[in-house]
Amino acid sequence: MRFVPIFLMVLVAAVAVGCTSKFKRYYGPEVTRIIVQKEARRMYLLHHGEVLEAYDIDLGFAPVGDKQIEGDGKTPEGEYIIDRRNPNSEFHLSLGISYPNEDDIAEAKKLGKSPGGDIFIHGRPQLFRKGDRDWTWGCIAVTNREIEQIYAMVKNGTPILITP
Repeated sequence: MRFVPIFLMVLVAAVAVGCTSKFKRYYGPEVTRIIVQKEARRMYLLHHGEVLEAYDIDLGFAPVGDKQIEGDGKTPEGEYIIDRRNPNSEFHLSLGISYPNEDDIAEAKKLGKSPGGDIFIHGRPQLFRKGDRDWTWGCIAVTNREIEQIYAMVKNGTPILITP
């Protein structure tokens, strides 16, 4: 009889841990494309042209213009793919964007500089949870709750278009 209360305590603990996990499940339509509109500060997850979700976003601290070199504070513009995931990001969760591409590297090389890298869609650290705008070094930021949803919905290899 002592087994039943212990089993129930373990079950309740397992359910409680599962409810607070940052790793969500998604069973809806496949996200086939991401579109980021920098000027509008909006990001859309699409399934063949149908908007599944839309988010307000924050950008690099110098949001106007295309990223050219490392440290310029700009968010890149162009066609990329989601190429990696970081479940242990200091920004809650993050999805890597395949910046720089060949064109980005050539552009930076003409300037004699590095194009930089490590551009992600990610959540917010404690410091920026009050809604400060355009604080990243070139990444795309959403709330932590939103990145949990996006992380579950978007697979590696998903194309992303970032427009001015």
